[in-house]
Amino acid sequence: MDVRSSALGALYGLACGDALGMPTQSMSPDQIEQAYGGPVTGFRDAVDWQPIAPGMRAGSITDDTEQAVLLARRLIADDGDLDVHRYADDLIAWESAMQAKGSLDLLGPSTKSAMQALRDGVSPEVTGRFGTTNGGAMRAAPVGIAYPRTPELDAAARRSCVVTHNTVQGIEATTMIAYAVSCGIDGLGVREALDAAVAHIRATAVQGYWSAKASVLERTQWILDETRRHPYDDESFAALLRKVCGTSVEANESVPAAFAIANRFADDPFRALCFAASLGGDTDTIAAMAGAVIGACLGVEAFDADHLATLRAVNGLELEPVAEGLLAIRQRRERGAR
Repeated sequence: MDVRSSALGALYGLACGDALGMPTQSMSPDQIEQAYGGPVTGFRDAVDWQPIAPGMRAGSITDDTEQAVLLARRLIADDGDLDVHRYADDLIAWESAMQAKGSLDLLGPSTKSAMQALRDGVSPEVTGRFGTTNGGAMRAAPVGIAYPRTPELDAAARRSCVVTHNTVQGIEATTMIAYAVSCGIDGLGVREALDAAVAHIRATAVQGYWSAKASVLERTQWILDETRRHPYDDESFAALLRKVCGTSVEANESVPAAFAIANRFADDPFRALCFAASLGGDTDTIAAMAGAVIGACLGVEAFDADHLATLRAVNGLELEPVAEGLLAIRQRRERGAR
């Protein structure tokens, strides 16, 4: 498998998970059952009472993919040296465009608060001091594609989320996803990449604002250990994620859930993403993060060509130039490290 396939796998895996979770995002398991008659098994139109994406067409992506692509394009424009002020402007312009379309799929709570503070003249090193949700992690895949596993990756991951998620939880989550994706680009398998990302964060002194919320690292380590030790069936595994791990927008719930799902279904990407989309909670983001890691490790060929065609047709996605631009940054960084 070549690096281009891995890069496309990360981007299309993210988009596929995002689109599968679109109709169920922010819904409970009972609501998902009521709306769709059971677990997600493919792209579905959102019901008209979907809380965030009412009536949205099957195969539609959400802010997870759109913000990841936004970050990717900013990285490419800045030749990998992300300008956080320009990136903040990009996010503000993106939300304005979404509002003009009448979309309810806007910036998350941490990002919205940070953007307002930035408009008010607060330093970008301070605006993200309360951001413990998964907004940085959900858009981190491009960093993992653009950067090999050097200290530059950690710095780029932090830079990509500092304006909105400058907490230990926000930076841990963002770096874990980026590092796991970078492992996939380097040819590691899914479980190897997950373990390498956890080990890397454990060995890294993450700098960010303190929060009393639980650690992303420790909860991820626990859920991986727990589900590897005990033979949970799918129903009990889902219950564990919902009741013990959590499936909310908090980074310390959604990132561990995504890692656990990627670990369990490492050889069956579509099943992994459908499972994530059926959980309830922040389904689109959990599925998107799991899809990015699995896709980076298995390559774009791991996803059904018809599903990818649907994503392109419905959303006008052109991810090939994005992947190539990010890989060009990576190759320059790799040459510079020799």
